[in-house]
Amino acid sequence: MSYAEVYERSIADPDGFWMQAAEAIDWDRRPSKALFDEHAPLYEWYADGLVNGCWNAVDRHVQAGHGDRVAIIHDSPVTHTKHEITYAELQVRVASLAGALQAKGVTKGDRVIIYMPMVPEALEAMLACARLGAIHSVVFGGFAANELAVRIDDCTPKCIIAASCGIEPGRVVQYKPLLDGALALAEHQPEFCVILQREQQVAHLEEGRDVDWHAFQYGTRPADCVPVEGNHPAYILYTSGTTGQPKGVVRHTGGHLVALNWSMRYLYDMNPGEVFWAASDVGWVVGHSYICYAPLVFGCTTIVFEGKPVGTPDAGTFWRVIQDHRVKCLFTAPTAFRAIKRDDPQGALVEDYDLSSLQSLFLAGERADPDTIQWAMDKLGVPVIDHWWQTETGWAICGNPMGVEPLPVKIGSPCVPMPGYDVQILDEAGHPMPDGELGAIAIKLPLPPGTLPTLWQAEARYRKAYLEHFPGYYETGDAGYKDADGYLYIMARTDDVINVAGHRLSTGAMEEVLAGHPEVAECAVIGVTDALKGQLPMGFLCLNKGSNHTADQVVADCVKLVRDKIGPVAAFKLAVVVDRLPKTRSGKILRATMVKIADGADFKMPATIDDPAILDEIAVALRTLGYGK
Repeated sequence: MSYAEVYERSIADPDGFWMQAAEAIDWDRRPSKALFDEHAPLYEWYADGLVNGCWNAVDRHVQAGHGDRVAIIHDSPVTHTKHEITYAELQVRVASLAGALQAKGVTKGDRVIIYMPMVPEALEAMLACARLGAIHSVVFGGFAANELAVRIDDCTPKCIIAASCGIEPGRVVQYKPLLDGALALAEHQPEFCVILQREQQVAHLEEGRDVDWHAFQYGTRPADCVPVEGNHPAYILYTSGTTGQPKGVVRHTGGHLVALNWSMRYLYDMNPGEVFWAASDVGWVVGHSYICYAPLVFGCTTIVFEGKPVGTPDAGTFWRVIQDHRVKCLFTAPTAFRAIKRDDPQGALVEDYDLSSLQSLFLAGERADPDTIQWAMDKLGVPVIDHWWQTETGWAICGNPMGVEPLPVKIGSPCVPMPGYDVQILDEAGHPMPDGELGAIAIKLPLPPGTLPTLWQAEARYRKAYLEHFPGYYETGDAGYKDADGYLYIMARTDDVINVAGHRLSTGAMEEVLAGHPEVAECAVIGVTDALKGQLPMGFLCLNKGSNHTADQVVADCVKLVRDKIGPVAAFKLAVVVDRLPKTRSGKILRATMVKIADGADFKMPATIDDPAILDEIAVALRTLGYGK
């Protein structure tokens, strides 16, 4: 079938399309239908089926005789180690961990926070939760203690699984003190914490609360898979909200398994037994979907990479991994390729490696600039496919369906909608826009399987954030247009969440931190364009009248504050002290206009501006940081 035929069927007969797709996974009880729409605009998929995520990712492959197939390759240039885990070995390890958790009272529906670096045990912890029907919430190891505390209080875990440390080039990041700090801040306290001790940093264990990863498994019975309903949450993943309060995206088990399994074959053109590498982190949605679940459910080999695209040891690291492990498909962020290109602009290191196994490169996480795509195509000689999705959707909204019908690549576009995504461009009143005209990108409900059904214990917030602005649609928060061939072009965010190296971060959350400085009377944070990371946050600080602190002193304090409160992932290093901020007469800060000035773009003077002269002052301040005209 052609792409057009597959896509049209998914829109015209979603129940038939997704029931057929559901035949590719194992069910303990088959669902009576795919789509449950009785509570529209809240939709669920496969709600009355019974299924287990760990069974589908691990046990069924062993049962089918593929136990000796490699499931996970851990490649860690920062520790100079590589090792492989077969599906049979993974089954033993996951069942043992799940049994130990079960012996300490973790059961179906309990939440478990996972705070781990890029080690196989992070995937084992996720799968052990899935085995028991526990709901995991992975928190990226780079997040600061108070960010972790917020998540602890929101999802109230029975248990936290963490490592003693993470390892960055040239330094060891101690996780255990961050965890201890978070628990000191959190109102909710877990019943116990499981700590994976790494030889690079052995952490102190609190007696009565902390247990050693290996020791607490000793002598416990391996756990069997617990069947859960199709609409049982597999996990909660927190994403930045414009208020600074993170949103807990919920992923239901059944639709998650079906959609990811479908995508491996028909989007990424993979076959069982081949090697798939998503060069991301387990703390982000890509790590959930395409390091852990999708490759394993589909029976591929997945790579857990503990390193960086440059500096571990050089800009040839990605090529070395592809060569050593015969990677067929690489999925990473444009930021990684911008870093590689900056260190090795001629691509000379590509020539040192055998990349004959590589058949495609997929990019996502932020807009892939044409220069980077062209450079990658020229150096690698394979299709370079920009595709677009969100934490909320869990898999691609738009992409190039390489396993159905590879379509012509149009640089600058993430291609066409995937099955079940009825993507529309709307004006502010919710009316469809003509081809080529910019508008809000919205998806007609229902969303396909694998996407978020709600937010964790926040249905009203889910409705307000995604469903209310355009009734009958999911609001993506992005703006763009479609061309005459149906290709989508994404041009901008429509809110104040910025994208730093593929990580969506809330400027509102940063403003809250900056406003906490005793000398800061008012502040604003915008995202400015950065050649490497896509965007960087930039802070504007108005000091209290009569402050005896120097501007440099306050800026240094504020940079440290954001690092301490939000974490290094925010990459907050640019800040400037200004006398006042540009505002509308109603008091709204004109952030979008400030972004245009910073990026050197033309802009129209806002009709509602209070004092146009302030924009000149902002331009002068920006030039001190090397931005603007």
